[in-house]
Order: sequence, then C-alpha cells, then structure tokens
Amino acid sequence: MKPAIASITDRIRERSHATRSAYLSRVEKLINRPRGSDRMGCANVAHAFAALPANDKLRVVAERAPNIGVVTAYNDMLSAHQPYEGFPAILRDEAHRQGATLQVAGGVPAMCDGVTQGLPGMEMSLFSRDTIAMSTAIALSHDVFDGALLLGVCDKIVPGLLIGALHFGHLPCVFVPAGPMSTGLSNNEKSKVREKFAQGQVGRDELLAAESAAYHGPGTCTFYGTANSNQMLLESMGLHVPGSAFVHPHATLREALTREALRRVLAIGKGANFQPIGKLVDERTIVNAMVALLATGGSTNHLIHWVAVARAAGILIDWTDFSDLSANVPLLSRVYPNGSADVNQFQAAGGPSFVLRELLAAGCLHPDVATIASGGMAAYGEVPTLEGERLVWQRLPAQSQDESVVRLASAPFSETGGLKLLTGKLGRAVIKVSAVPKDRHVVEAPARVFESQEALQAAFKAGELERDFVAVVRFQGPNANGMPELHKLTPPLGVLQGKGFKVALVTDGRMSGASGKVPAAIHVSPEALAGGPLAKVVDGDIIRLDAVNGVLDVLVDDATWAARPVATIRPEAAEDNAHGLGRELFAGMRKNAVSAEEGACTWL
Repeated sequence: MKPAIASITDRIRERSHATRSAYLSRVEKLINRPRGSDRMGCANVAHAFAALPANDKLRVVAERAPNIGVVTAYNDMLSAHQPYEGFPAILRDEAHRQGATLQVAGGVPAMCDGVTQGLPGMEMSLFSRDTIAMSTAIALSHDVFDGALLLGVCDKIVPGLLIGALHFGHLPCVFVPAGPMSTGLSNNEKSKVREKFAQGQVGRDELLAAESAAYHGPGTCTFYGTANSNQMLLESMGLHVPGSAFVHPHATLREALTREALRRVLAIGKGANFQPIGKLVDERTIVNAMVALLATGGSTNHLIHWVAVARAAGILIDWTDFSDLSANVPLLSRVYPNGSADVNQFQAAGGPSFVLRELLAAGCLHPDVATIASGGMAAYGEVPTLEGERLVWQRLPAQSQDESVVRLASAPFSETGGLKLLTGKLGRAVIKVSAVPKDRHVVEAPARVFESQEALQAAFKAGELERDFVAVVRFQGPNANGMPELHKLTPPLGVLQGKGFKVALVTDGRMSGASGKVPAAIHVSPEALAGGPLAKVVDGDIIRLDAVNGVLDVLVDDATWAARPVATIRPEAAEDNAHGLGRELFAGMRKNAVSAEEGACTWL
C-alpha cells in the first residue's frame, strides 16, 4: 500500500471507532439468532411462504434450505432497469438448481434523472436515495432471508440499495448489474447538438432526433455519469460478480453472470466463508471505492452518496479524505465527459478489471479485503468469459487495448485523481477537474447571482452573459429544494466558454455525474438557505475559483464581508419548492437533511 493511502485509512478507522464498533455490535447480535422459519411463530411462517410451491415450502421449512430475498428496482421507465424484468425467473431457476429457494422480497422506486432534468421531479431525486434505502428495509423486514440479491444500476438506486442493505448488515448480499445499452450517437456529437440548440442554430426536431439516437435502447446510458460510476465502485468494493459491470443486458454472458450472483450469495452464506455485508464493507472497502472513483474521474454525486453509504456502516468520511486520496491516486481512464469514449469503449479497452488490476499493482487499493469472490480483490483484475456453458475468468493483456481510454498506472493521464476540494470564504465545495481544460482551472471574474437555473438560462437567451463571469446559483441545497442537478446549465455555459469567455459555476446544488468542461464548484456547504456564505454574494463581487490550489474565495475585504446582510430565499420561490408533483411529501426530508458533506442524510 502507498503509505499515504494507508495513513488516510488509519485516520478514518480511528475517527470511526465508536460508531463502527456500535454498528458491528448490532450486526453480531443479529447474526447469532436462529434462522427465520425456526424462530418465528407458525402464523408468521405460514404467511411468509403461503405463495411458494409446496416443494419450496418443504425445502425452506423442513429441510432448512437457504431462502434468498431479491430486492429489485425493476421498472420499464428506466432503460437501465428494464432488463431486470426477467431476472427473478432466472434467479429462481438457479436457486432451485442449487437446492435453495428465492422470493422477490420487494421493489424499490427508481426514477430517471434524464427524464426529470430541469423539471420539478428533479427536486425529489436526491431524496429518492433515502426513500430507496427505506424501501429496501421494508422489503427485508420480513426477516426470513438467509441472503439478499440487490438489483439496481442507476444514480440514487445503488446507493439507496446499499444503505438499506447495510442496515441489514447480518445478511450476505450481492449486487446484480444489468449492463449498458449499445453505443448510439456519440456523447460528443450529442453535446454539440445541445449547444447548437442553446444558441438557436437547430430546432427541437433536430435536438430530439439526436437525443433519441443517443438514448436508444435497453441498458444504462453510455456516458460515465453516476450510474456507471456506481458499477465501478461496486466492483472495487467486491460486491459484484467480478467483471460483470459493463456486459450488455442481452448478451449470453449476462445470464451466466446473473446465475453466478445467486451461487455467490449462497457461497458466502455458509460456514467459514460467511461474509455478511456489514462486515465485508469496512474502512478499507470504503477507501477502495473512493480510490476507484478518483482514478476514473467518476461522478461528483458520490462525494455525497458514499459519505452516506459509509455512515450506514458506522464509518465517517469527509471531503478532505477524498481530496487527500486524490493527491495520491493516478487518473487511469478517460470516458465521457472526461474523454470521448463511452463505457462500451471503456470495457473494450480493459474496463474496470484493467483499472483495478493497475491500482492494486500500484499500491492504491487494499488487497486484503473480503469480497464476494473467492479470489478477493485480485479476482476483480480478471475478466469473465464463457467456455461452452462454463463461466471462467481470464487475465487481461498486460497493455491497454486503447491508451486513449485506459492507461497503465506507470503512465497515467494524470498523477492525481479527478476531483478537488475547494475551501475559502465561500465555504467548502468540490470540483471535477478531470474534464476541465487546464487553462480553465483558475477563473477570477465578477459574480452574476441567480436563484434558479431558469434565471440563468433566461439571461443567456437575452444575450446578457457575453462576458467573463462566475455564475453563482444559490438556494439549490438539500434544505432549500432537495439539491437538484443543474445539468441544464452545461450547454449555455459551454457555449460561452467556447466563445472564449472565462466562465465558471459556483452553486450549493449538484451538477451530476455529467459534470464536464466548464469549471464548476458544486455542493457548496453550508448552503445558502442555512445562512451559508453564498447568501452574501452580490452581483459584481470578484470570485476566485482556483482548482490548482484548492481555493474558492470572494475578493471582498473582511470588514465589508462581515457587515453584509445575508440574503433570504424569495417567498414565492420557497412556495414553489414546497408544492406540486408530490414535493409536499418530501417536506420532512428537506427539513431533516444534513449538509452535503455529511451525505445529505435524512435519517440521522
């Protein structure tokens, strides 16, 4: 291990000692109980298995066969989750082959951020994570399961499933991915059409045709946003069948990997191999996930989500940990928006297996963690294939299959990772630097203050932003309106940057896994609604965003700054944030959410 990474892990372990110890104590108590059908009353058992075929009832009750619960995020609104429709039948068949039983324990909601971008539904997106975690808990609360399979891919779904599963830390758990859609219109071409539309150079018909050619079939969107970052992190944590992240939904190999997930959860639920998820996910596992995120220039959303995931296991991490790790982790991949390749090209070049192999060799990952694979973390440096009907894993070639997409740790794209912590008079924020041109890593320009993304878009259309400026978009934090992604700001700001203007974004909102070439200081904490410094900024203040030195400052003298009043959200904006399309139901979550750096958790 690199000494710096080992040291960061040690400080996380020390900081988390009390909360982790309390968590493990609770897990241990649940592990030591009699199995479900033995400890429950007869009426409880009868209800639990009433719908099972008679032979399955015999297996689970009389023969004490393992009973596996499936928690699924299937719906056919999300292209990434539509393939899950047929997974329960495959898993049930494999359970029978292995002498086990399987029940779909429950479904969890799964919303598509691509559908809700820039619309009121996006204000429920972040909190859908905790809703999914609670739904996972409800599914598993029947408490008759010897293990769980978790079917989910996208942005909030995987973190929500993982948080929920960690609250059932006594169960062996395996995640079952579904895979990406095939390559359509390239992400670069799609972005060009979006920018042309923003400038009025093409109409809605051309834009819709481009978007439909990019998002065209079953599977995960092919850019390296939050959904595909999820898959990378699960591989790095040893929670997937090795190499299963980016195999296509309808490939023959996909069904073999899905069946292997069932065999894996049975294997880690037995005897000396027993690995409940609450013990498998420890400080080292969390650090491995952080390292994988940084090495691939992954989604900024995970600086919120994985803080919450870690907290669910009693582990305390913060943005300083991410930043210090980033200084010691090489950037090994370039996948859109950090490059031109999509995840299918990433997979063809070596994919997660190549990256994890290189990180292990470079001493950036803890190699000695338990995983669902019998070979530990080393197994995640190999790729699955079929020899006839037999699933086997093979070593990758020593060299990258495409050095424009993935590289050896000895020749990285950058010696440091893709994310930076910014601190200063405006608070604490993060920036994804892996996609930002180096000549834009420092921007110093007058502020233009907006209180919604619609206001910025209106100013752009009116031609008011043809100059150097820093857009301050505030009252977008968890407590204000659920912290929506502000991805709709990418085209207009990209157009202005393309014209040669120095522009940047500073916001207490999110910018999504698609954060791209425009420098964006996001997740600013504390948020404006809580009286954070963004609430003091006025038009014309000089803002300095310095991603080289990790600075986010306002160049106003201390006396003036201290005396300046704190702006409050307009009553009509507050009213709009609180009502319509179900937002009323999330009032408690907006009220109870902790800061972005604390994971925006609503259950603490």
